[in-house]
Amino acid sequence: MYQKPRTIRSVLLAGVLILSLILGGCGVDDVSPTAQSTSPTVQTTQPETSQPDTQPETTAPTLPQGSELQVRFLDVGQADAALISCDGHHMLIDGGNRGDSNLIYAVLQREEISYLDMVVATHAHEDHIGGLPGAFQYASAGLTLCPVTTYDSDVFETFAAKAREKGGGLTVPQPGDTYPLGSATVTILGVNGEADTNNTSIVLRIDYGQTSFLFTGDAEREAEQVILDSGLPLGATVLKVGHHGSDTSTTYPFLREIMPQYAVISVGTGNSYGHPTEETLSRLRDAGVEVFRTDMQGDIVCTSDGKTVTVQPQRNQNADTLGPAAPTEPPETQPETQAPSLEGIQVLVWPETVGQNETATVTIQGLPNTTYSITVNYKSGPSSAQGLEDKTSDGSGQVSWSWKVGGRTSPGTFNITVSGGGETLTLPFTVTE
Repeated sequence: MYQKPRTIRSVLLAGVLILSLILGGCGVDDVSPTAQSTSPTVQTTQPETSQPDTQPETTAPTLPQGSELQVRFLDVGQADAALISCDGHHMLIDGGNRGDSNLIYAVLQREEISYLDMVVATHAHEDHIGGLPGAFQYASAGLTLCPVTTYDSDVFETFAAKAREKGGGLTVPQPGDTYPLGSATVTILGVNGEADTNNTSIVLRIDYGQTSFLFTGDAEREAEQVILDSGLPLGATVLKVGHHGSDTSTTYPFLREIMPQYAVISVGTGNSYGHPTEETLSRLRDAGVEVFRTDMQGDIVCTSDGKTVTVQPQRNQNADTLGPAAPTEPPETQPETQAPSLEGIQVLVWPETVGQNETATVTIQGLPNTTYSITVNYKSGPSSAQGLEDKTSDGSGQVSWSWKVGGRTSPGTFNITVSGGGETLTLPFTVTE
């Protein structure tokens, strides 16, 4: 009668002891591996927790094989013009003065760029838009950006008329707008920051891989502050220095946000404004920026592979660009861009030099709705080529002729005569083999 309870108690006791041993053993076994494994777990998760901090540096889109971005800052004297190309897509920012129309035309012709994805007129001053009719004479554009659609100047009216004809009209962008250019992205950072014309400048950044280019037009400190207050990112590899290096632009706060590796100043030799000023050069010097200048070095060509930017000036690689400009004669080619003109006839495009079997173009700005004639005088006499017929200018006064120079035309320098509105203008041009 009593053995059953003892047996039950014994069984129960044995079970409790076995359970205790099992639990105790598990506790010892579990604690040690857990303590040992938590240490490497913390170590391996540290890089994971820091990953978000470095992630933005690797978010640049993967570039296609063979892709490249080229930015050519053109030497247009005391003016601005830059041609950007990426993966067969092209963009022109400003076009120099009216006398640079022929240069802009020649550059596009040489590069065989008959279509521009975008033309940007940063603001309405002549030294930025004057030569853009030359671009529209050779190429058409899908989009033309400008901070205003009207401005009281003949130069602006000529530009606007050509933009309406071959550039899709004038579009006023807004900060934050983006546009594709091949594998690059164009972002508008500022426009119409203040009422002053310089401060209406379109400020934009071109991002390509891990590199970027910042164009500031003639924006001065007031417009720079508006952009700073907007909070939009300004960091850039290359800065096109504002307003030709005037001391009213490229302020310390603005420059600190950009922190460029390189800067390009588009400025004319011996200009009457004293550009670039010592104040601006001092700021760039303090920031450790490598500076290039068109007055000393001609065209400045920047090439990006998406990771690094290389800069190649046309001449004077080792010029002291942060020092005062030495008084030098303008490049020999400079006078060639200054077209002859009369009071009633302004030449926008003419073929200073043209090869055999190439197309030559002359465009003038004359009186509206007026008949003009053109005569091309070769060594053998006046040309009878197709395209040289008398023409009537449009409502803005523009008229243009294009003709092909024959393959057997004798090389040499000849004259083109344009007549109409009671005036006659003679243009020299050279035919090469």
